Amino acid sequence: MGLATALQLKTQNQNLKVIVIEKEPVVANHQTGNNSNVIHSGIYYKPGSLKAKNCINGYNLLIDFLRKNEVPFSLCGKIIVATDEKELPLLKTIFDRGQQNGLQNLKMLTGSQQLKEYEPHVAGIAGIHVPQTGIVDYRVVAEKYAEVLQRKGGELRLGEKVSDIRLGSNNVTVVTQKSTYTAKLIVNCAGLYSDKIAKLTSPKIDVKIIPFRGEYYKLRKEKEYLVKTLIYPVPDPNFPFLGVHFTTMVGGGVECGPNAVLAFAREGYKKSDINLSELTETLTWPGFRKIVSKYWRTGLGEIHRSYSKAAFTKALQKLMPEIREEDLIVGGAGVRAQACDRTGGLLDDFMIVEDKQVINVCNAPSPAATSSLAIGDTVADWAKKRL
Repeated sequence: MGLATALQLKTQNQNLKVIVIEKEPVVANHQTGNNSNVIHSGIYYKPGSLKAKNCINGYNLLIDFLRKNEVPFSLCGKIIVATDEKELPLLKTIFDRGQQNGLQNLKMLTGSQQLKEYEPHVAGIAGIHVPQTGIVDYRVVAEKYAEVLQRKGGELRLGEKVSDIRLGSNNVTVVTQKSTYTAKLIVNCAGLYSDKIAKLTSPKIDVKIIPFRGEYYKLRKEKEYLVKTLIYPVPDPNFPFLGVHFTTMVGGGVECGPNAVLAFAREGYKKSDINLSELTETLTWPGFRKIVSKYWRTGLGEIHRSYSKAAFTKALQKLMPEIREEDLIVGGAGVRAQACDRTGGLLDDFMIVEDKQVINVCNAPSPAATSSLAIGDTVADWAKKRL
């Protein structure tokens, strides 16, 4: 998000001096480099929402960027599979949303035989084929954003953690452990720490980032033939995650997952990663306690799958009955920065808060990677009004 915004700022106005400050020694070290690497089509999102608008526009901008810059990707398509009669109304809603959002050549699949024409080993009673969905390595995309940005004259400061932001009458000062920068405007795209950075200048922002870890398995090489493209379940409409699914990877291989469990640290990629200060912040946040009261059954199921390979396998078997525990090997994990308000609302759309000298991207859920250039373009437009 930060790189895309900087790139769009330089593209719109070559004379702007743009610097990206990143606390890690490399780009894409967290959310961007540890997700399922899907190019989302926009089929799920409510027509007219920021998610829907930015996903469709961002999709087109991203595909154009990938082609121009020779970044490997594949528009392999996906199927969304209903395995129970009660999922059929939501499947129809998703299909209608896709059509309203302008997706072409969507196909409703009626019956198991039509599903098997796309995925021979899948089990289900109905589905949707979405030809626009694709796969890419977003770490490579971010590296290419950085390369093009620097080619255009933008600067990248790696390994500099922001410790303070000070607002002046006509400028803003950013302090890191290495340097101090003064600018007319800053844009906060800090992901897992977006709330903390936002509160340095906007203490009234009343949301907290709750970190959820998504854990993956991979299919053993000899079982990769079971999955041709991408296979998704019908998502739970009350929970802002898409459920465990099968994803082919652009470099080869098949990932299975993720689940969604509370991480005990904002950078908690392993069960043993615990940051007591951050965990205390999460547990004492009123909104989190309300999430627990609303979603405790779902949460217990996710925790059970996290600690039980058998339970994880059982969830996958709903879509692919042939899968066995021994077919799965431990994969990686990512941490999602899920914004939560004080009332327990899990923010499902983009949240961008503007001020005179600061633009805070407080929530950028999936499909933020797909939408990055579109959101960057929007933020760049807002930035121009202040410059």
